[in-house]
Amino acid sequence: MSEHAALIAPAAAEFAGILRGIGESDLAARTPCAEYDVRALLNHLLYWGPWLEAAGRKTPPPEVSSGEEEAGLVGGGWLGDIEKQTARLVDVFGTPEAWQGQTTFGGNPMPASMAGYMVLDEFVFHGWDLARATGAQFTVLPEVADAVYAIALEIGDQARAMKVYGDEVTVAEGATTFERALGATGRNPAWTP
Repeated sequence: MSEHAALIAPAAAEFAGILRGIGESDLAARTPCAEYDVRALLNHLLYWGPWLEAAGRKTPPPEVSSGEEEAGLVGGGWLGDIEKQTARLVDVFGTPEAWQGQTTFGGNPMPASMAGYMVLDEFVFHGWDLARATGAQFTVLPEVADAVYAIALEIGDQARAMKVYGDEVTVAEGATTFERALGATGRNPAWTP
């Protein structure tokens, strides 16, 4: 799965472009993730990013004093914080080594490729979530769409059991690969706020 390393930077670039378009007035907007508005989704990304980075580096997870909901990480400098975090994740998961062997996530052993899948999913699917919530245009390269669709099919049952993906959504006949990937993760490609 280390061939996915080459997809991290372009996926992150699109994700970062969406982030830079988010204004203060967008933070309360609903997202396709029913439990998150934009602020809560950004908080989710800021909370779990260091855990993913540690998994990629195969180092111990960060020390935390609160759960995701209590973390309150979306302050005045949230954009700079998440851009730096994104750059670190690209540095780590843009290398084939991060995808090889075993690692841990939150103390649980897992294949390192699974951590890489999670990072690619965060950039692409949560990037789309944020774009939809804020009315931004979201572009996915064909090779990235192919990869996240294959990932969604590979880990779908496990991700649904863990409540990471929602129930699969049936998409229209003739749907694009990325629309099929969205449906496989429980997202409706036609969702609007």
